[in-house]
Amino acid sequence: MTAVSHAPSLAETVTRSFDRRRRLALAVPALILGYLLYAAVSFDLAGLAARARMDNAAILLADFWSHKTHVTRDNRSGALTVAIEGEAKGTYAPGAYPDWVSVADGITTIDLGQGHVVTYDATGARYVIPGYGVVDVHPVGGKPVVTLPPGPVPDWISVAENKVSVTTDAGRFSYSRSKVETFRYEPGWELFFFTLDSPFYGKGPLELARLALVGDRVDPARSNIAGMVSDFWHNKMWHHGDVVWALFETVLMAFLGTMGAALIALPLGFLAASNMMPLRMVRFAFRRVFDFIRGVDGLIWTIVLSRAFGPGPMTGALAILITDTGSFGKLFSEALENIDEKQVEGIRSTGAGRLQRARFGVIPQVTPVLLSQVLYYLESNTRSATVIGAIVGGGIGLLLTQAIITQKDWEEVAYYMVLIVLMVMAMDSLSGWLRRRLIKGDAGGKS
Repeated sequence: MTAVSHAPSLAETVTRSFDRRRRLALAVPALILGYLLYAAVSFDLAGLAARARMDNAAILLADFWSHKTHVTRDNRSGALTVAIEGEAKGTYAPGAYPDWVSVADGITTIDLGQGHVVTYDATGARYVIPGYGVVDVHPVGGKPVVTLPPGPVPDWISVAENKVSVTTDAGRFSYSRSKVETFRYEPGWELFFFTLDSPFYGKGPLELARLALVGDRVDPARSNIAGMVSDFWHNKMWHHGDVVWALFETVLMAFLGTMGAALIALPLGFLAASNMMPLRMVRFAFRRVFDFIRGVDGLIWTIVLSRAFGPGPMTGALAILITDTGSFGKLFSEALENIDEKQVEGIRSTGAGRLQRARFGVIPQVTPVLLSQVLYYLESNTRSATVIGAIVGGGIGLLLTQAIITQKDWEEVAYYMVLIVLMVMAMDSLSGWLRRRLIKGDAGGKS
């Protein structure tokens, strides 16, 4: 007998195809779920959640949009200092303290609001906390000794051998051997426009407008508008002049690095394009050079160059230039390989040489693509220059890093972050406008 093979029917083929797709549809989610479980165990997400300190995160977020005033008494000399953010540049003059700090007969009273009152006197310090009682701290043998209401010690009170700390919604209180200090938090970025020594400090918008337009001169040597601009620009707390210069350095790093890379990569792109360079070894060599340059991250080039040339914005611009030369070389060569050869043949038929064919037959075709890529990288490098500046010591990235390192100037960190976002948004708008203007010939419209 002869075996007869039967070809599968259409229904069987459809059924098998449906079964394979169903198994695949079930397998993919299972693989993804397994990977996520593996990642959760490997990165110890449960331990990370257990170690999270949400109270510290809340304090950090509060520091972003508020400021604190330090009321500090030296326990050795008895000297009292009231300063915004604890800085000498924000210190109130004696007798000119804010209205919630009063001094009478050697007793300092600090009203933190909501019934919270802190008192400094010769015997120590007390913190009256509504709903809890009085935290009384006095020195014994040079060490702070605390008396608390009966009951367990709440977790917002820390008692150590040489320091007592209390943290409430109204403020923070700290007593140590050397000093007693109270922090009061208030919303806003205090002294952002004018510092305490400026004659324009504490004046409202309407009063400032009146002084600028019709008011008598505060300083006979200059107009009030000039005085306001000068006091704002040379603000000792916020350093607006230095910040603007840092932003300029950041944009300059991105511009010099991006444009320099484009100028270098354009002729090299011709040497790496298969329809421009007939020698295969030359094309291979340049393409591998591009791969090597862009294969090393820009931050690595930044570290290498900072060791070679020292810190500074120019070193950051060179790092961007080197990295983008590899990226542009690859992109430009691919754009050259995709041109319409008919236009080049038309130029060749007139007897034009190689350079003339490139100038009139190739460049006009690839210019829109090249400009679009260069402008996109310029926008992207504006963000990268912030991180690079933190390494090479230039631009807004340096100021941001310094503010983070202090672990106390978080309102300045927020200020720099806002400026960086605005700078990137401005570069995005400018880049979009230039693309429309240079490529499409349209100055209007939306990006």
